[in-house]
Amino acid sequence: MSKTVVHVLRHGEVHNPDGILYGRLPGFRLSELGVQMAKAAAQALADKTVVHVVASPLERAQQTAEPIAAQFGLPIGADERLIESANWFEGKKVSVGDGSFRDPRNWWVLRDPLTPSWGEAYRAIAERMFAGLHAARIAAEGREAVIVSHQLPIWTLRRWVERKRLWHDPRRRQCGLASLTSFHFDGAKVVGISYTEPAAHLVAMSASARTAKGA
Repeated sequence: MSKTVVHVLRHGEVHNPDGILYGRLPGFRLSELGVQMAKAAAQALADKTVVHVVASPLERAQQTAEPIAAQFGLPIGADERLIESANWFEGKKVSVGDGSFRDPRNWWVLRDPLTPSWGEAYRAIAERMFAGLHAARIAAEGREAVIVSHQLPIWTLRRWVERKRLWHDPRRRQCGLASLTSFHFDGAKVVGISYTEPAAHLVAMSASARTAKGA
């Protein structure tokens, strides 16, 4: 059977000066540092046999795919199955102290953390991402593919493949900005998952900047 690798890349840092949960809203692009993160991810893949690049249709994902596609001379496909999860709090500020979670008018939305009640069901996310993963595997049969998506969908996909419960503590996700969660296939079977953070040095700069601003 053929051995194929599908690298699932999280997009880089987004320019979001108002600190809202942007979700599927249009117009949110990479910050300058995010562009550098995308380039770092591309450099990490330079020696791979990438023959297929596809991304979520959202701007930040398409933009993160650009240096990889350019590096291998490939077009960037768009796959709706890779899109960010739907979320009731989209467009609102949800950071600690911002008020959305503390406002009693929103508590009914938080009633069920297992499905979850505030957004797209984890199972629905897992199933669409799994279908997108296999579509990329088929397209790159025997070589390697890159698909660009978003933190929650990627982490949900990983837990689904690892047969772990899908509800989880968001603070414990192993899915940093511009990180690569790579699924190794033997035929159609996943035989391994590896994880790397090629932009970790840039993410550290980003965290420092947020701390300096009191975020």
